[in-house]
Amino acid sequence: MGKPVEALSAVQAAPSAGPDGYVGPTTDRERILAEVIAGVVHSERVSIVSNFFDDLGADSMMMTHFCARARKRGDLPSISMKDVYRNPTIKGLAAALEDTAPAPVESPNPAPAEEVKPAGTAQYILCGTLQLLLILGYVYGGAVVSVLGYTWVTAGSNLLDLYARAVLFGGAAFAGACILPILAKWLLIGRWKPQQIRIWSLAYVRFWAVRTLVRANPLLLIIGGRSRTSATSPLYSLYLRTLGARVGRGVAIYSRTMPVCTDLLTIGDGTTIRKDASFTCFRAHAGQIQTGPVTLGKEVFVGEASVLDIETSMGDGAQLGHASTLNTGQTVPDGERWHGAPAQRADVDYSVVPAAPCGTLRRLGYAAGQLLVAVLIVMPAALGVLAILLDEALRSGFLDTSGVAFTYWDFYHNVLIVSSVLYFGAILLGFLVVVTVPRILNLVIKPDTVYLLYGIHYSIHRAIAFLTNRTFFRLLFGDSSYIVHYLRCIGYDLSRVDQTGSNFGTEVMHETPYHVTVGSGTMVADGLSIINADFSSTSFRVSRVSIGPRNFLGNRIAYPAQSTTGENCLLATKVLVPIDGNLRTNQGLLGSPSFEIPRSVERDSRFDHLKSGDNLRRGLSAKNRYNLRTMALLLLVRWVHFFGVMLLALAVADYYRMFGAEAVAAELVISTLFTFTYFVVVERAVARFRPLRPQFCSIYNSYFWWHERYWKLVLPGALEFVLSGTPFKNIISRMLGVRLGRKVFDDGCAMPERTLVSIGDACTLNAGTAIQCHSQEDGTFKSDRSTLGSGCTLGVGAFVHYGVTVSDGAVLAAGSFLMKGEEMPPNAQWAGNPAREIRDRLGTAALTGGAALTGPAAPTGGS
Repeated sequence: MGKPVEALSAVQAAPSAGPDGYVGPTTDRERILAEVIAGVVHSERVSIVSNFFDDLGADSMMMTHFCARARKRGDLPSISMKDVYRNPTIKGLAAALEDTAPAPVESPNPAPAEEVKPAGTAQYILCGTLQLLLILGYVYGGAVVSVLGYTWVTAGSNLLDLYARAVLFGGAAFAGACILPILAKWLLIGRWKPQQIRIWSLAYVRFWAVRTLVRANPLLLIIGGRSRTSATSPLYSLYLRTLGARVGRGVAIYSRTMPVCTDLLTIGDGTTIRKDASFTCFRAHAGQIQTGPVTLGKEVFVGEASVLDIETSMGDGAQLGHASTLNTGQTVPDGERWHGAPAQRADVDYSVVPAAPCGTLRRLGYAAGQLLVAVLIVMPAALGVLAILLDEALRSGFLDTSGVAFTYWDFYHNVLIVSSVLYFGAILLGFLVVVTVPRILNLVIKPDTVYLLYGIHYSIHRAIAFLTNRTFFRLLFGDSSYIVHYLRCIGYDLSRVDQTGSNFGTEVMHETPYHVTVGSGTMVADGLSIINADFSSTSFRVSRVSIGPRNFLGNRIAYPAQSTTGENCLLATKVLVPIDGNLRTNQGLLGSPSFEIPRSVERDSRFDHLKSGDNLRRGLSAKNRYNLRTMALLLLVRWVHFFGVMLLALAVADYYRMFGAEAVAAELVISTLFTFTYFVVVERAVARFRPLRPQFCSIYNSYFWWHERYWKLVLPGALEFVLSGTPFKNIISRMLGVRLGRKVFDDGCAMPERTLVSIGDACTLNAGTAIQCHSQEDGTFKSDRSTLGSGCTLGVGAFVHYGVTVSDGAVLAAGSFLMKGEEMPPNAQWAGNPAREIRDRLGTAALTGGAALTGPAAPTGGS
């Protein structure tokens, strides 16, 4: 770890000042820090007044390694990246650490007196078997109901009779599907209480069954489904009440992250919970499901992309900002405003829309309208289209009842033609609708005008958000020059575009595209959510968001209309974008709450010569040609999948009259197996069945273009979500190249570069976590491996960057951001954005559940 003896002697013997501006260390702490940083930057000696970034040419990765080396020494206190950025010289850092005690050699969090025995292999296999049987049983039951209903509906004597039967059957089926999760919750669980459930046990199977059914309720589809656009409905609050939650009057929940342990959820009157907020009342920790209360008082505001861990509360009138986290044990007092991860007091007002009169009749009318549309229009229309298609197929000879149609070439020829027309026709029609219909609807919505919820303006705003946030088109055009033209078509104001070929990624979302301005030269990575509509529990308002020129925005950023960032800013991954203070320009921002970092360093400018002149023109032209081939390949891959599913569906439909529900159930199962197998093979094939390798290159390097193609063709995240919390998720991950240990619990961890990830035995990965083994900063692409040891836990919404090592038994708290190159020691407990070691009582409770879980149902030990 240390530098050579000759270099150390040079540091010790150097004079305190010299003609070259060198200033030597004057204290033991300065000498030690100089020794460590000299080894990192490969220098014989380092002046204690030299700036790490400007003078020594270090970047964030190098300084992360500096922090890791310093933490391994017993004669230095724990140093975080936040300390380094705030004190970018040895002299300043040593002074800042002067009053900090050295880090103890032993772990600051000793092992609990009694550890919970992990589930054995037999339990693991039994759990997966029971989960599979429950899934198959649900599919078969649905097939039986569908076949009986379809047979009865199509027996109608005339059009009116057919419609009446469709309404009756559709209404009954919809009601039954909505009631089933509620019944399952009360029969299998009763009332939720604070407890710990060992993962892969029989008790966990009950938990998983209820969670899956509660989140699959068709009622959620008509109030927003799994769409990430802001949508709320009085039906949502009603649904939570039927599941045991204490939800007050006039509550508006825009997040689609469905709470599970609902008896532990309390929400007071008039509370607003914004999009992508997580408040599930459970978490997975060290091989167990921990349940605990989340309590929100009256008129509370919870910001977008925030996380409320178990055992958290907010008092009346309290606020939690965007991209913030309340860790276990944290409480926001009445009327206070907090933000950050972990959250801390702030003076920022996030609730910016004035309340408006929104009475009970308006809410009831809106809810009734949603139900009537579903029962009187959507269900009959779906049944009618299906009946017409099947009837036409039988009459035309496209299908027969002999069960041998699939043995004739004409059958495949017909499916080929029909699938092509439907697939490419749907894409063309969908694109025309997306670029025209929302523009017409937008004529009704005026910016900076307060509108009531649950009225015509709210319905129109929802329609605009739904239509213009289509995942397929973002995936098709993203990570290429053509995303700029697509965003302009749907309404973005992109000023004069400095085309880079990667101006936007594939995950760019908005509330409305007609009030977004992005300055010239700005580049945006994936996961940007533009908050240009603000909501309360009774009203909403659309405002313009302006992102300044020459900015770079990292991953998973929620960008509000009130942002105070201007020109030439770097907004790091998961940063809390400031909405107060002076306008920030020519600087970088990191963390939640955010603090200043260098905008760029020397290492990041290595490829600047490729960003202008003839080099740019040649590189951009070649990239555009490559991206066009990638887009064509994506269309082909998705069409082949559609053709395969349609082929299976029609082949099984050939047996429908002979086998009925069994044929329908078999088709659903076979199509699902085909879908997973197909996309696994595609992902591995595009990677040439070889693991990825760490890279450091320009975005105009052909490797990067190939990597963008790889992102477009990986297994869709929605498919992985279906398997979350089951052993089958681990099977798929191994097939996709993740080096995965035994009995890992994965409740929905995203891994864009799976073959660069290593995960040890019995790790616990919560929902919303990500292990991202790359970054793209301005025109530079970087990737590296990340490794999790055995028994690690990633909390809800935690983000792990590339080049990271998380040692055995380490815990990363909810909502944390573990920066690139970090090293978490064994059994360490870290939290925050950026993450650092937590040692105080509250921090320990936030990671382990601590003393917050008490009473008869409490666990017997911590993590």
